Amino acid sequence: MKSATHIIVAAGILSACSPTQVPEPQSQGDIVTEVAPADLPGPVQSAVSEAMPDMKVLEVLRKERGQRVYFDVEGERADGSEIELDILYADGVAEVVEIQRDLPWTAVPADVQAAATAAGAAEPVRIIESTQTDGSIIYELFADGMPKNPAMEVQSKDGQVEVLAERWPH
Repeated sequence: MKSATHIIVAAGILSACSPTQVPEPQSQGDIVTEVAPADLPGPVQSAVSEAMPDMKVLEVLRKERGQRVYFDVEGERADGSEIELDILYADGVAEVVEIQRDLPWTAVPADVQAAATAAGAAEPVRIIESTQTDGSIIYELFADGMPKNPAMEVQSKDGQVEVLAERWPH
């Protein structure tokens, strides 16, 4: 679980840019290892197949974050859309904790945009929509020149929208 303090951005820090121009974000301190898709542990392969049966795995990163191990499994669905599954792996058990995709700012729900704007954000350079296992959706907003960690995160759950004061745990 991520435990770093969440940063609220001041007006003007986020700027307009294509959401696909920023590389994969990574937290400082993560130990990241590339893994061949064929070398995924069996429980992780099963979790991918169960969560997204039509996904073709293209890239896998193993991330050690503190005491946790995650597999970031990137690929594409049968319709060609890109998707990433974040899988927590512990004691031989694999659990999908997030399903992520990049979105353009125009595809972010209006209430999420309004909350971010009210908190001082302009249009971010990248948005990752992360569907959580608890039914919430976290919108990670990345600022220009800050590709490793989101500058702001906004949670949408049960019709409520909130700018998070702390980083979401996954």
